[in-house]
Amino acid sequence: MNSQPAVPAETKPESTWKQTLWSYVMLLLIAGTIILLDQITKEWVRDNLAYGQSFIPWPDIAPYARIIHWRNTGAAFGLFQEGGGIFMILAIVVGAMIIFYYPKIQKEDWALRMAMGLQLGGAVGNLADRVQHGHVTDFVSVSNFPVFNIADTSITFGVLILLVGVWFGSGEEKPAEKPGDSQPNDQPTTPQGL
Repeated sequence: MNSQPAVPAETKPESTWKQTLWSYVMLLLIAGTIILLDQITKEWVRDNLAYGQSFIPWPDIAPYARIIHWRNTGAAFGLFQEGGGIFMILAIVVGAMIIFYYPKIQKEDWALRMAMGLQLGGAVGNLADRVQHGHVTDFVSVSNFPVFNIADTSITFGVLILLVGVWFGSGEEKPAEKPGDSQPNDQPTTPQGL
């Protein structure tokens, strides 16, 4: 008779490998969707609008929003122009950190998983532009707000989801009780003051 306890399924190397693989599949689905949408829309803008040219699909929105072919050599929303090289390095570092850290996130923490996927997709989308064209193609112009693209929006929503997740998840979590950890109180309880 074998007296050694059985190894729980979740700690078996095979199970851990499958969980890691599944984590990366989810990351690639989220980030890949963003990258695809970002690159398709930017390509459409580059193919159909000359630099600086606007497109307004509905005249009623003209005072508030338009599509314009714009170039950005800085950060999201046109910040820090001419810093493209720094932002290429930063995107690579952030992407590598997300890829490394992602499997360590608890599978129940969907907000952090979504935030990381959105940020990776946005970072890679803009990085692809910098590598291919030397600048990022922006095209969404809303009122007086700086021109942006889907990758910028994805990064922004990723940060917002992360902040909301931290804000609402900042309460101290109690460790889960394991079966057999609780000890029954054999002493009878009496009301206070008696």
